[in-house]
Amino acid sequence: MANILMITGDFTEDYETMVPFQTLLACGHNVDAVCPDKKAGDTVKTAIHDFEGDQTYSEKPGHNFALNADFDDVDVASYDALVVPGGRAPEYLRMNAQVLAMVQHFFEADKPVAAICHGAQLLAAAGVLKGRTCSAYPACAYEVTASGGTFADIAVTEAVTDGNLVTAPAWPAHPAWLKQFMALL
Repeated sequence: MANILMITGDFTEDYETMVPFQTLLACGHNVDAVCPDKKAGDTVKTAIHDFEGDQTYSEKPGHNFALNADFDDVDVASYDALVVPGGRAPEYLRMNAQVLAMVQHFFEADKPVAAICHGAQLLAAAGVLKGRTCSAYPACAYEVTASGGTFADIAVTEAVTDGNLVTAPAWPAHPAWLKQFMALL
């Protein structure tokens, strides 16, 4: 079974954090969920993004998500794969040089990476999308193309795999996204 790193932070999307974390654990994988400046046992606040017919998603308070590993102890070489949830966290995590270096490692080593929704913001900032096809929440299409990637404008229930990268627009794609990611594992 795989040893997986999940990088997340405050106001990560609730489903996009909880569902892959729990699903991968249930399938026998080890998942270490970390956040800069936090330790195992600390929590991050989540937000629930819903699609209710407005011009963009609505945002409501979610659950507290307990981290199970210390960010400062992460040795990316010891992980087989990376998961990047969406929500608001990627918009500020992309300003952390240590996080960007971690993301870059998984691409340089050609290890499986699963990113969903606004997770593409982190991938774009890490400079790993050039020449790649990547789906994301449609509002992140600009970041994907501006960083040299091709935006995959797919149904909200679908996912796309390009080499070691599996991406999806939002949490309704969990079945397709997780199935494709686990196929890479």
